[in-house]
Amino acid sequence: MIRNLILDLGGVLLEIDYRRTEEAFKKLGFDDFENRYSQLKQSETFDLFETGDLSADEFRDEIRNISGKDLSDDQINDAWNAMLLDLPQKHINLLDDMRDEYRLVLLSNTNEIHLDKIYEKFGHEYSEFEYIFERTYYSHLVGYRKPEIEIFEEIMEELGMEPSETLFIDDSPQHVEGAKEAGLNAYHLTPGSSILSLDRIIQKFQ
Repeated sequence: MIRNLILDLGGVLLEIDYRRTEEAFKKLGFDDFENRYSQLKQSETFDLFETGDLSADEFRDEIRNISGKDLSDDQINDAWNAMLLDLPQKHINLLDDMRDEYRLVLLSNTNEIHLDKIYEKFGHEYSEFEYIFERTYYSHLVGYRKPEIEIFEEIMEELGMEPSETLFIDDSPQHVEGAKEAGLNAYHLTPGSSILSLDRIIQKFQ
């Protein structure tokens, strides 16, 4: 029986579009950005930024080095944040309705620049959204990123959850596989599907 839900942020609850960031960097002259960063794969620079091993300043310096362009901090930040779209109120309402029945955890591969922008963009609304969850795990703050098994094991241990009673939902297939390797139930939210079908998704695992 499913008692715990671990949910991804971007692409599941927060609407994102990777192409917007790709296009923004191309306009700045970073022509092969798509070969270095996408939903399915990314180069070491982005991994290190997501695990907190690169600061925002170090990340921007890496972008300048890789692109060969003398880009300002604001140019890099704006292009990097271009993928962040909307946090629909209907998603917040859905989770608020479910938190009495399930333990809710947020697990996101993110980074200092994105999280700062999310707080700036959504303000108090995002603080209320975070409050719905028992815990929020942001990769750059915990030092692990999906699909590393360690991040799932850490959540299970810290919160005293049983993997067999836990459902993880993510829009990236490699993250879903990582959760399965850690013994969790896991569901890939494919393009065109919606977290608003959460009840139906849970029923598949009951």
